[in-house]
Amino acid sequence: MLPLLRYTLDLFGLEPKLAPPDKPRRQARPGAGPSRRKPSALPSPLLDAPPAAPAPEPLPALPFVPGVPLAGAIVPARFAHPKANRELRLPNAVVAYAFVRAKRKSIGFVVGPDGLVVRAPRWTPLYEVDAALHEKSAWILRKLHESQQRHTRAHSARVDWCDGACIPYLGQELRVLLDPAHAFGGKGAQLKNAPDGATAHTLLVGLPKAATPEQIRDAVQAWLMRQAQAFFQARMEHFAPLLGVRWTQLRLSSAGTRWGSASADGTIRLNWRLIHFRQSVIDYVVAHELSHLRVMNHSPSFWNTVASVVPDYQSLRAQLKDDAVPQW
Repeated sequence: MLPLLRYTLDLFGLEPKLAPPDKPRRQARPGAGPSRRKPSALPSPLLDAPPAAPAPEPLPALPFVPGVPLAGAIVPARFAHPKANRELRLPNAVVAYAFVRAKRKSIGFVVGPDGLVVRAPRWTPLYEVDAALHEKSAWILRKLHESQQRHTRAHSARVDWCDGACIPYLGQELRVLLDPAHAFGGKGAQLKNAPDGATAHTLLVGLPKAATPEQIRDAVQAWLMRQAQAFFQARMEHFAPLLGVRWTQLRLSSAGTRWGSASADGTIRLNWRLIHFRQSVIDYVVAHELSHLRVMNHSPSFWNTVASVVPDYQSLRAQLKDDAVPQW
């Protein structure tokens, strides 16, 4: 390797540059102190750095405020029955409920539009009632919240009965217009379909412009009930053969919390307010009540019967709770 390197250097006229030999390290004289080296001429980054920013002024001392537990900082919800005679603190809520002693074997809970009603046997001590309320607190609070939300939606759906009022009809908006001349052939009121491109239909009501809100409401309700009777009957005639059942009579109801019921004799009762909903929702209720003519309970066999004609009954059932209907 060395002869080859030498030949290459001679060819180009180069001379190798050898590193200078290491200088021998000076030996310290006996008794001499540590060696002193000259300081480096290179600039020090510490010396060339910009001057440091002045320290921020300290914040003024704040007065001490004792901490508040989280449970105490959250204002609990309050539910009060108008006839409440007992009150109990449940998780994040205070519930004032109507307590009734009754001839029964166990403690019962009912959450209605007014609130919670608790019925208990005469021999049941109050501490057992409180324990049962705490045990069922999740269910009770969920039902109370749902009832409160329904009340809020119902209040927002309150109708101002006047010329130009709007109500839902078969899932669409229906505008009420007073027609003092009664320039239509229907009895009391008549539907006028919306023109192309319009979103709301019109209900002409044969009343003077000075009609009271009660007169307008009663005239509209009478027309809606006539429509409900005819529409419900047509849907029952459609579903009864599919379910293999026969109904004997259709009656309209005005129940506050029930949309329908069925009797063993074939009588079907349907709430006339269903006419506010879309046809698919009405079909679910009709199929539900007709299915009871085959299975008089809510067993899996019953729900399978409903699903045989209304497969999406669960989502339609939920709309009965979520959609607000006008208050009458």
